[in-house]
Amino acid sequence: MNAARRWRVKLPLAALAAGTWACGSVNAAGDAAPTSGGPRVDATRLPAPGSYTLARIQRCPDGEVLLPDGRTQRLHTLLQGRISLLSFMYTYCRDPVGCPLAYSVMTQTRDALLRDAALAAQSQLVSLSFDPSHDTPEQMAIYGHGQADPRRLRWLFLTTASVAKLMPLLNGLGQDVSVELDARGRPTRTLNHLLKLFLIDARLSVREIYSVATLDVAVLVNDLRTLALEAARAGGPARGI
Repeated sequence: MNAARRWRVKLPLAALAAGTWACGSVNAAGDAAPTSGGPRVDATRLPAPGSYTLARIQRCPDGEVLLPDGRTQRLHTLLQGRISLLSFMYTYCRDPVGCPLAYSVMTQTRDALLRDAALAAQSQLVSLSFDPSHDTPEQMAIYGHGQADPRRLRWLFLTTASVAKLMPLLNGLGQDVSVELDARGRPTRTLNHLLKLFLIDARLSVREIYSVATLDVAVLVNDLRTLALEAARAGGPARGI
């Protein structure tokens, strides 16, 4: 690990094991209740934004996604030109260290960004469903209603047309998930998954992958500011659509 990154919070292996497989069976029902949890770091120990470098881990994969109004769009088109924090999720997950935890951290990050107009203008939050068979565009529109003011900060609530359309994105990002197959071996629904959030820069490189052990709002916002400063030093690409 880069010496400048050693401040990142570490949890005991037992705690990690307890939070490894999130979101249980897709037969669960009901709306996700946000939690207030997530490990905390000492903000006074965070390095100054821009004083460290986030490695380019991999290129973000591309694929077709559906907007809440049902329109098809390429993921790269939506991500390019903005710093994105992407979370895979189910609208009905109840696991306290699964999607509700990610949702809570995303909403707290939203609130932090809304207090920094310049950073908010360069950033966006992206929630992409694991279960297109349940989470239709209409369902994602309901789930995301009122979560962000698009004039100040964009928060995209996306799904895909099928599990087959979703899998290249999951595989390309290395997002662990198990898939239910029908009698003919065709994917039907996704089941359990490992909680991860992906930080993607404006040029579509994955720059950080957060897990239960590092999912903290102070960390996320510090990294967003670091990428914004990096883009400014490089001349910064124009914002995406």
